[in-house]
Amino acid sequence: MSDEKAGQPGTGSAAAGTARKHTALPKAEILIEALPWLTRHNGKVVVIKFGGNAMIDEDLKAAFAQDVVFLRQAGLKPVVVHGGGPQINAQLDKQGLISEFKAGLRVTTPEAMDVVRMVLAGHVQRELVGLLNQHGPLAVGLTGEDAHTITATKHSPEIDGELVDIGRVGEIISINTGAIEALLSDGRIPVVSSIARSADDHHVYNVNADTAAAALAAALGAETLMVLTDVEGLYADWPDSDEVISRLTVSELEKLLPELSSGMVPKMRGCLHAVRNGVTTARVIDGRVQHSILLEIFTDEGIGTMVVPDEPQGGAK
Repeated sequence: MSDEKAGQPGTGSAAAGTARKHTALPKAEILIEALPWLTRHNGKVVVIKFGGNAMIDEDLKAAFAQDVVFLRQAGLKPVVVHGGGPQINAQLDKQGLISEFKAGLRVTTPEAMDVVRMVLAGHVQRELVGLLNQHGPLAVGLTGEDAHTITATKHSPEIDGELVDIGRVGEIISINTGAIEALLSDGRIPVVSSIARSADDHHVYNVNADTAAAALAAALGAETLMVLTDVEGLYADWPDSDEVISRLTVSELEKLLPELSSGMVPKMRGCLHAVRNGVTTARVIDGRVQHSILLEIFTDEGIGTMVVPDEPQGGAK
């Protein structure tokens, strides 16, 4: 039979040496660039703290959901932890309750705690679960209260040398990963609201979502903690420079902590806690950039700031 079938040139023809460059080729190149990272992270737990503009902008919310589902379908095990500061503020205003902060934490009266619980578990979580489940029956919502996933005690920060009562704000004392691990084993995406119960079950606490995400990442033995925020990463000399530190070790971060702005302190403390407790890398990334999660995990350049142990494990992302 002739090689030139139905008018097609055969393999030996001159035409075969001038293969057409397909317009979709860049897509294939992007996928190939992702291959080593897909291999490295396959089967690994990735804890993502969802916050900032990413949780109030409709396009960013949709892109975030796509990224998380992509991770799941690519063989990773994403766990999402969220707070809801803007939504809580709006609901408190609506009810005529004052939003007050001390030591960077929300003063949470019993009345405010009811609002926090309602907004986080009843609104923010449900919306996020719905966005994820547009792509399949994947996401399951729970709070730190469920199955005693997060247990906390009352937190009283020190201000000017004195302990200050800021109400129902919790300090995490233990993590029970059983419910989350069961969901991951079933192929689900856990979506966790940062609320905790006391050990005696008498109180419910508002827990900083950055702190909760870091504690869960450590307890789950996660490969990576990713914290979405409203800046590009950790700046080298803010406000004199907008140069982002792309990578730093635990020791380097410890030295920088006293100089950081109050908003970055819980995020970077969380990264520090996670890496000190076995998480391979912790990253602060710009949640204002669509698909920032995929850009950070699956590209050679990445974005944001990555914290690594003092003895980097092979220097890999």
